[in-house]
Amino acid sequence: MINFREELKRYDYSFFGICTAIFVIGILNLYSATHSHGVGPEQGIYKTQIMWFCLSWMVGIGVSFIQPKNFYRLAYPSYLVCLMLLIMVLVVGHSALGGQRWINVGGIKFQPSEIVKMSVVLVLARWYSKASPEQETGFKELIIPFLITFVPAIMVIIQPDLGTGMLTLLIFFMITFYRKLKWKTIIIIGMIGVVSATVMYNFGLREYQKKRIITFLDPEFDAKGSGYNAIQSKIAIGSGQFFGKGFRQSSQGALNYLPENHTDFIFAIFNEEHGFVGSVFLIALYLALFYRLLWLASNVNKMFDSIVVVGVLGIFFWHTLINMSMVSGLMPIVGIPLPLMSYGGSNLLTFGVCCGVVTSISNARNLF
Repeated sequence: MINFREELKRYDYSFFGICTAIFVIGILNLYSATHSHGVGPEQGIYKTQIMWFCLSWMVGIGVSFIQPKNFYRLAYPSYLVCLMLLIMVLVVGHSALGGQRWINVGGIKFQPSEIVKMSVVLVLARWYSKASPEQETGFKELIIPFLITFVPAIMVIIQPDLGTGMLTLLIFFMITFYRKLKWKTIIIIGMIGVVSATVMYNFGLREYQKKRIITFLDPEFDAKGSGYNAIQSKIAIGSGQFFGKGFRQSSQGALNYLPENHTDFIFAIFNEEHGFVGSVFLIALYLALFYRLLWLASNVNKMFDSIVVVGVLGIFFWHTLINMSMVSGLMPIVGIPLPLMSYGGSNLLTFGVCCGVVTSISNARNLF
């Protein structure tokens, strides 16, 4: 039986607290982005986002009361379930925005590729925790964990969702480097990475994906086509200047110059309305979350728990870095949402589960 009084005494509220603060900023920004100076089809989505947030936090809080040892047991079963869901997406998935990425359940669209990231973290943590913490990992020891990650990643890329597929691989590399690598292994990985990137660009990418890379290097190459979003995003960020234009004063959003301003480009709208000062405050909240996760990873006793926390850090970190970089013109544009800011129920649910998992690990760290 769970003693809830004792559980609440040692409950770590920091992760849900920081993420809730980011979400509050995000929902206000989402409302502003979809209501600025006009009427549009997205005007009610902030209500849907609030409902998804409540559901996600209920699920996350429920997960936080599960003992970490059960995450170890559920690692492989959850991974197999996610693979089955990805197969379902490819066979009977719902198509929208040029990709087949969703499953329609009772009229609600759900994106399995989002929860795949957490299942991959659990499986990698279980696999890597078998070895001694002091043991360095060689190239041969990476083959199986890489295949564990590559199979769902390539299934996501086929949908096509290049951004989420590549992000899953980045999480693998973050966990792997944390697990300690031999220098020889690092060099081999670097060489393989260069060759793979060349092959992927020439044979694996679709024409519109290649154009995104070209327009990243030279946005004016196709200013009215593939480079349009990048140019308009930088205009929005620059026009915010130091203090921003103010709440609901985004001209880029109001005049619809910046498409998808409630999802991929939500950070550009936030910059335009709140400027440098607002952006620094938002980034500080993300940094506080990253610091808290790093602190937890170094203060748990079990290697499995530590790797899981690093994996969750990878999920939040890569989402944040890639999204902010792409809207600022520092990286090619890919469909990566900004955690707790961008509109989307599936990614909110994933972040809720992530918060629940790390809170559970934090709550249990002083039990033994």
